[in-house]
Parts: sequence; C-alpha cells; structure tokens
Amino acid sequence: MPRTSDGDGSDAKASPRRVALIASSFAPHVGGVEEHVGQIARQLHARGHTVEVWTVDRGVRPDAPFAAHDGSEITVRYLPTPLPARSVAAMLRFGLRVAPAWMRWARAHRGFAPEVLHVQCFGPNGIYAERLHRRFGTPLIVSSHGETLGDDHGIYARSALLRARLRTAIAAAAAVTAPSRFALDDLKAHHGLDSAGEIVANGVDLDVVPDALPVSDQPYLYAVGRLGLPKGFDLLIDAYARSGLSRIPLIIGGEGPERDALQRRIDEAGLDERVRLIGRQSPQQVATGMAGALAVIVPSRFESFGIVALEAWRAGTALIMTSRGGAVDFVRHEQNGLLVDPTDVDELAAALIRIVSDDELRVTIARAGHEDVDAFTWARAAEAYERIYDRLR
Repeated sequence: MPRTSDGDGSDAKASPRRVALIASSFAPHVGGVEEHVGQIARQLHARGHTVEVWTVDRGVRPDAPFAAHDGSEITVRYLPTPLPARSVAAMLRFGLRVAPAWMRWARAHRGFAPEVLHVQCFGPNGIYAERLHRRFGTPLIVSSHGETLGDDHGIYARSALLRARLRTAIAAAAAVTAPSRFALDDLKAHHGLDSAGEIVANGVDLDVVPDALPVSDQPYLYAVGRLGLPKGFDLLIDAYARSGLSRIPLIIGGEGPERDALQRRIDEAGLDERVRLIGRQSPQQVATGMAGALAVIVPSRFESFGIVALEAWRAGTALIMTSRGGAVDFVRHEQNGLLVDPTDVDELAAALIRIVSDDELRVTIARAGHEDVDAFTWARAAEAYERIYDRLR
C-alpha cells in the first residue's frame, strides 16, 4: 500500500492510483520538465501506483525503454497533438489530422483507464488532456513549470489559443501546482488561477555520483543547461569577459538552439581558449563537472525553480543563482548562495570575481547549500502529489 506524509513527519496510507503523467516533452529530449516527470513516474511506481507517461509525439524515440527503479518498464505513449493555425494550408492539415489524433488519445484513455490526468507543463498536451477530462470525467491536475513565462520560441506570447485553453484547464482542474511562488503568481496574474494553488518543489537525485575523469586539471567555473535564450548563457559569457578572470576557465555544458550564437560570441570576444562549450552532459558528467568547479553559475533570465541549483548543492559547490524567478524561495543570499540579477552584466561579473577571490565566502555557502539539499528529494515531491491524488476521492 502506498504511503504518504501528512506533513507533520508521520506516514498515512494513500490509495493506489492509476496516474497518467501528461508531459509537454519527454525522453529522448532533456530538460527540467523531462527530469521532473521521469523522477516522479519512478517514485510513484515505487510507492505502488500504476503510472504511464503520455507525451507529445515529436517523431523521435529514446534508444531504450523507460525503466522504473526496480528495472520494470514504465509505459510511455507518444501521442499526436495537432492544433489549428491561421493559414489556409495549416487549417486543412489540421482538419485531416485532428480526428485520428483524438482517437489515439481516447484509445489511450480507454486502454489505461487512468484515475488521474496529471498535466505536467501545459502545452498542446494539456489541451488534449483537458478534452479527455471533459469527455470521460477523469479528474484533472495542472502542474505548471514556468512555461507561461517564456521559452525559446515565446509560444505563450504568440498563441491566444494556448492562453485560452490554459485558463479553461485551470478552471476545470481539481488542483493546480507549480514549483515556486513565482510561477504560481504568474498563473494568478495572467492565466485565471483564482485559488491559492500549491507549491510542489522540484527535487534532485542524491544518489548520482561523479565520474572518475575530471573535467579539467585546473580551477574553473561551471554552468550547464539547455542552450536557449532564456537560460542566459550569453549574459554569462559577457560577464566573464568583463570580469578579467582569464586565469580561471569557464566551462558550459549542454546543447540547444543558441549553441552556434554562443560560440560566435566566445570567438568575437577572443575567449576561445578560456570558455569551452562541452556539449550534452549525462547526469554523472554534470555531477563531475560541478564537483570539480570553484562555483556553479545559473545565469537564467528567469527560472521557475532551477534544479541546477540543487545539483550544485549536492556536489558541495558554491552557487551563483539568478534572482529572477523562483530560486528566491530557497536560496538565501550570502548564506547558501549568491543571488544575482544576470541581466545586470556588471553585477554578474562582480559576483564571479567575488566567488573566485573570497575563499571564506565560497566555502561557507558551499557547505550551507550541501546541508540544505536533503530537504529537496523527489520522494518528497511525489508525496506531495500523492496527497493531492488522495483528496480526489
């Protein structure tokens, strides 16, 4: 029988559920929502629930099945999500595709018979999930991950349909969650959330250990994430150039649409021997890169939460964290990290200089972060969702 915390440290029985985690993106793609959904699916499975992941079909598949912690396979369904568009040709294509797509979603629902439709990051996946809710009466939960605040393509700014359907889904949902007060406040201000909503913080896998091979044999600064404009790596490169820290290399891990532009920025600044883009990193490689770094920098223009901060804490490495977003809920300036507005490049450059030159500060905030990370586990996040599921009865 699954168990959940009552919030006071005690355990209470929770009914086993059939849960469809309906994600905007999943493996083989990587990112915050993909990590969140994968970890929650495994945790719920381990706690006795029956879980499937339903995600948007982008035409690619991972090389291996998605496995639970016990090695058993968790079903992942890649489902089509056509949406109407303005051009005549696009509308014609939508007319041909929408009925077969809906049949796939309805067939998935009939085949799995979920008791909960849990949308993770509202996009086209959420539109189809909300329609399933209306058709079958299955309870709907909407978990936002900051998608309304901006992405590589600015889809919420451009799509009136997506904004309208998110409002509809929020009104229909039995519960709405987000990883931070920052993300919830945006739903209240712009997307029709009129209840308190619930914060379900992200977690980090505490069992990931570094690889044997170090990233560098000299001190360095480290950053990692999707190389997209919201993540602010261009701001970090500019700040590094202004800092004059030529003796301390900057290593940036990850892939994304801005990689070529970032490399041009590095070359034009004459930093090609000091700033390295090392490509996509496995969890073990990320742990290795962070463990050997002087500091981990998260220069995002916004972060609804920021799992990278927890990974830095896990590694016992000092953190420079964006103040633009949800990290203010858990990062305490000059205690377990430095909070910086990365859009102020001079401020970010000053933080880089400070973290390199002030050994006492660097050690103090690294130690405090490492002590705090135990509060952010995926088990705790799964327990929070489990309590919501149990209320649905």
